Order: sequence, then structure tokens, then C-alpha cells
Amino acid sequence: MSLEYIKINSKDNNITVVKEDGLSEGTCIQNYNLVLKNDVPLGNKIAIVDIKKDEPIIRYGEIIGFADRDISKGEFIDYRAIHVNKIKDLDIEVPYLSRKTTNKENKDRYFYGYENPDGTVGTKNLLAISTNVQCSEGFVNKLIDYIEENLLDNYENVDGVVAVSHAYGCGVAINALNAEIPQRIINNIIKNPNFGGEVMMVCLGCEKFTHDMINSVSTQDVLVQQDASFEKSFNRAVEMAKERLERLNKRTRTKQPLSKLRLGLQCGGSDALSGITANPTIGYVADRLVEYGASVIFSEVTEVRDASNIILSRIKDRSLREKYVKEIRWYDYYLEKARVDRSANPSPGNKAGGLTTVIDKAMGSVAKSGSSDITDVLSPGEQIKKPGLTFAATPASDFVCGTCQVASGINLMLFSSGKGTTYNLTQVPVVKISTNNLLAKKWNDLIDFNAGDIAIGKTTVEEKGEELLDYIVEVASGRKNTKSDELGLDNALVVFNPAPIT
Repeated sequence: MSLEYIKINSKDNNITVVKEDGLSEGTCIQNYNLVLKNDVPLGNKIAIVDIKKDEPIIRYGEIIGFADRDISKGEFIDYRAIHVNKIKDLDIEVPYLSRKTTNKENKDRYFYGYENPDGTVGTKNLLAISTNVQCSEGFVNKLIDYIEENLLDNYENVDGVVAVSHAYGCGVAINALNAEIPQRIINNIIKNPNFGGEVMMVCLGCEKFTHDMINSVSTQDVLVQQDASFEKSFNRAVEMAKERLERLNKRTRTKQPLSKLRLGLQCGGSDALSGITANPTIGYVADRLVEYGASVIFSEVTEVRDASNIILSRIKDRSLREKYVKEIRWYDYYLEKARVDRSANPSPGNKAGGLTTVIDKAMGSVAKSGSSDITDVLSPGEQIKKPGLTFAATPASDFVCGTCQVASGINLMLFSSGKGTTYNLTQVPVVKISTNNLLAKKWNDLIDFNAGDIAIGKTTVEEKGEELLDYIVEVASGRKNTKSDELGLDNALVVFNPAPIT
């Protein structure tokens, strides 16, 4: 029999509804000797004790907020009934807790990818055409359309042509405080393993962000539009593309150990089941891949900020703890300066899915990172330096976080969702993972992998995690396309720019 509700931690004073069509007013829950006082939708919370005004609401064994009013046993705990206090300062002295391994035998798993001269491995074989200024985007779009319509079929080993376009380069304070962030991101995107070192850059010629500021391209990779007419520039760009396509086409997939995977972890359109099903499954995969020697990064500062005690407890090195604190405090100041309201996160969609506060969201979000020690901390867009689990300090926006992770050098992304999103990147495969069965059924043509059965007790995190590992191998090897790729979905890259625009 399928479960209808779940209590995550023995300390919790509420349960979460996991029945697809919710639970109706008057439903008797004998385990807690209560009768529901309201209809409670999927993913939402029910008080299992009387909770007085200003008393804590406890989920995951952690305080996720405080009652705005008296809440009776059996009552639907709506987000409007909870408030959060001022954000806590970071405690760098949190005791270090060494992790337990999964105790699973690392069977002979491998994937087939494109080996690069620098030792990285691509899961795709792409020609990347970049801009250093937004003015050149139209030229690049027209060039890619031409290549796709007239050339690409001649290169069977090339997976596609992608734009690395952005809204930077002109009208920006090029030497301002924080200007290094967008510049680093653009520079590092071009180095992504899925591009195989075969990139070209289109410049206008009068921009502030000049091509000589970008060390990931050489002079022969650059075309300056103002050097010739549109037609001559376009024809030259086509010839440059052909040269690179020829080289890319000579590449073939070769057998690679899982240590060559560089996995990015992300979530969007989250619900209250995210921290019960999909995110723990992703966390299990993260731990397993770390055991295989792979590189895994998790991000989204505002959505893990309130779980910093958990994150810091997994950082052994003092200097690394200091870097984590420095990155988080930078972001705290960045948001405080703009008077950002903490109650604006979760989003309306998150709240409809049962997420009540930003702390509730953080506890579910951090589950994606598993339990491995954190071996490094990166600034936004910094490249992966070490195997193991890395925290990358990026914004939480799907588009901005994804762009930063591509810059960090991921070659595949796992993306969990409870409410659903059509977000996709062509630069890296994005595997969509559903937190609940309802979404998986409704979006069967968009969801790649469903973790919803965990909530109703039909399977376990470990079982789904091993299944997801095998699925990742198929996608990384090019034997299986993600459904978003099959549909041709593609979101633009969005470069994080906290510096002034002039």
C-alpha cells in the first residue's frame, strides 16, 4: 500500500502529504491520533501537535520558521502561518563531522566521451561560437543558422554548434568593483570540456571588453566585424567554422573512467518533496561519483545559505571554511545592500508545492550535495580545480547558476524539479529529475527520470540512485539524449554581472 504522508525526522512537529491528490478535511490519521481540519494538497504540511504562536516549526529536525499564530493539531500549515527571523551569522567553528561512505562496491562503470588535450573529457562534441560583446549576437545567430542548414550534416561526429552569447562587453564599467566576475565567467565558459578546444569568437571592434582580455581564445580564433563588410566578415566566419568542424569531426568517443565526469547539481521549480525524493537521490549519486573520483559541484547561495551549519560541518580545512564564509558574507552584503526581502524566497510556485520558508527550501536543496566532505569552494564562474565535492558560490537563478556551472567546467547537469520547468542548455546535457509522480505523468515528454516513488514507499533512495547512475552513463556516452535535447529546447546563457552598467 502506498504511503499518504511522511515524517522526515523524529524531531519534526509536522508531516508532509505525499498522496497525489492530497488529503481531505476529516481524514483520520491514526498514527498521530488526529483528524484533518482542512484539505491539504500534495507536498504540504500537517501539524501533528498543537503549536503556539512564535513556537518553532520543525522539519528535517531543524527549525524552518516560527508560527505566526496558534496552529492546532491536524491543521494545514500554510506558508502564511510561518515567519522566519533575521538571518543568522555564520559559525565557522561548527564541529567537523567525517562522512560515512556508501559501502557500495564500485563496479566497473565507465562512459564513452571525447578526450581533450588538457585531460578533460567532453560528453558532447560541439563547436562553440562566442561573442565578447552583445552587439555581435545577431551575427553569431545568423552564422549558426547557416552552419546548421548548410554544413553540419557533413560532419557526422559533431553534435552541434552552440552560441556563447551574453549581454556584456559594451556600456559596462569594465574596471569597476566586481567586474572580474562576468569577465571570468565569459572567459571560462569558452574552456568547457564539451567544446574540445575548438572555439571562435566574433567581436564588433569598439567594445570595452576587448578580445585580448580573454585568455581562452587566441588571435586566430577571433573575427572582428569592423575589419570588413558584413558579407566579407560572414564568409570569413564560415571558413573559420569549417576549419574547426573538420578537426572536431576527426574526434571519436573513447572509453573513460567515471572520474572524468564533472557533474553540476541544480534544482528549479522545487516543491516540498524535493528534499525527500529527487534531491537525496542526486545526493546519493554525488557521493557515489565522489567515490569513483569524479568532480561534483553544487551551488545556489541563497538556497543553501540557511543550511550553512551542515555545509561547514563537512569542511575540514580551516582556510576552506574561511573562503566559504567569505563568499557567503559577500552575497549577504550584496542582497542586504539592495534590501532584499527574505520572504520573497520561496517563489509562489515553491509555496504552492508546500515549501513554506527559505530555510525549508535550504534543507531540501542541500540534500543534493549528499554527505561527502567538501574539498573546494569556488567564486562564481571559477573553474573546477579538484576531484571530489565542490561548493560553487553562484546565484540561485536557474539561468545564472547554470551559466556559472558551465563556466566552472561541468560536462553534465542533474536538475531536479517538483513543479516543472522547460529549462535546458545545449552546452551540456541537462537531466531532468521529477520529485513526484504527478509531474512525471503530466510531463512524461519532458522528465528524464522520476524519483517520485520514493515518497510513497515503493522504492528507496539507494535503489533510485544506482538507477540514476546508470542513466547518467548512458547520457554521458551519447547513447541516450535528454528529452529536452530531443525537443530542441534551449535557454540563453545569463552571465552574472553585479558590477555597474554605465
